Amino acid sequence: MSTAEGTAAAPAPAEETGLKRVLGPKLLILFVIGDILGTGIYATTGKVAGKVGGALWLPFVIGFVVAILTAASYVELVGKYPKAAGAALYTQKAFRVPFLTFIVAFMVMCSGLSSASAAARAFSGDYLDELTNGALPPTLVAITFIVLLAALNLRGVSESVKTNVVLTLVELTGLLIILTIGAWAVLSGDGEPSRLTEFEASGTGYALLTSVLGATALGFFAFVGFEDSVNMAEETKNPTRTFPRAIFIGVAVTGTIYVLVALVSSLLVDAGTLEGSSGPLLEVVKAGGVDFPPELFALIALFAVTNSALINIMMASRLCYGMANERILPPGMARVLPRRRTPVVGIVFVTLLAIGLVSTGEIEGLGDTTAFLLLCVFAVVNIAVLVLRRDRVDHAHFRTPTALPVLGALTALILASPLADRPADVYIRAGVLLAIGIALWAVNKLVLRTRGE
Repeated sequence: MSTAEGTAAAPAPAEETGLKRVLGPKLLILFVIGDILGTGIYATTGKVAGKVGGALWLPFVIGFVVAILTAASYVELVGKYPKAAGAALYTQKAFRVPFLTFIVAFMVMCSGLSSASAAARAFSGDYLDELTNGALPPTLVAITFIVLLAALNLRGVSESVKTNVVLTLVELTGLLIILTIGAWAVLSGDGEPSRLTEFEASGTGYALLTSVLGATALGFFAFVGFEDSVNMAEETKNPTRTFPRAIFIGVAVTGTIYVLVALVSSLLVDAGTLEGSSGPLLEVVKAGGVDFPPELFALIALFAVTNSALINIMMASRLCYGMANERILPPGMARVLPRRRTPVVGIVFVTLLAIGLVSTGEIEGLGDTTAFLLLCVFAVVNIAVLVLRRDRVDHAHFRTPTALPVLGALTALILASPLADRPADVYIRAGVLLAIGIALWAVNKLVLRTRGE
């Protein structure tokens, strides 16, 4: 890593953004960690084990490397353009193709919906069953969960950064419990270390490669979230200096925790049991030989996936509202409730899409859809950072070595490709979502043309 474009101490030029800069380095680091933690590690660890076997730590190591590569590109871009617009802004600046910019923005929105839907499926699974003895129908619970989040969203949810810190600490607590159980098991001589090198695929050829790539693509779902932090650029003190440290530390901390959790999970529970559970970390708690109440851990896990779902569905509805305000989607989708001032049409639209997703998909497929959509976005962002090298700015900022965005684009494209042994329904689901977006875009264009705009 380097900061070749000027000295790191030089601040970005002062500008009126309309937002108060309140985030310092420590709060931003916790915000990044909180954005990454959640449904991915709590719900998909078992599905990753089902794809790769006992060596489920390996996909998380590879996913960590891919995340760092793309994070470096985001850090350079947010330093150059400290605005709260993220991938859509970078795409527009690099390529100047409004339709491509729309596709990137809509894919980001849909990734939030599929992530929230995966969280809803995780909420209705084994973690809830631990408290209800499996008395509730999962699909109905998942749909009700989405509707309740929509109602909360309509009412108006204003979460301060300090509240986000509290939520992050609770989520971290659950994972630290898993690591403590693992440490106890190792000290007690429990567990099966031999499982750590077992692969699901036999042989060493193409089958092994695709199983590892497929597991990595799904496991990458656990790392998504760091890209959302760039939307806090206008509320961060000296973002050109603060973001590099915050994003890299945030990804490094979560990546380390994920790899350790994967090691503990494989050490204590066989891959088949993990794969068959929608609450895999609950299986680890039960197998750890530590007298920790499974019901309490289930509550922590439910809290973690609820927080992830709420954040994602709020992001999706606001992004929908923003695109309508920019006249990219039909203007009616920017309508707000008169008293609450919440984007009612956007919330209803994303809620209907989320209900469709939870009705037709399971945790693995929905998580994989999220990862696929964002891997496509990350490929574009990694290319954009290279294209935008020709655009000089008059303030110092982080500059990543050229090799990193090149590798970031290549790895993102490989993990998004059929080499990752992704089920066809993931591509179909993503295609249907994009088709809906393109249809809305076309309708909007037709309406604007009819009005002579």
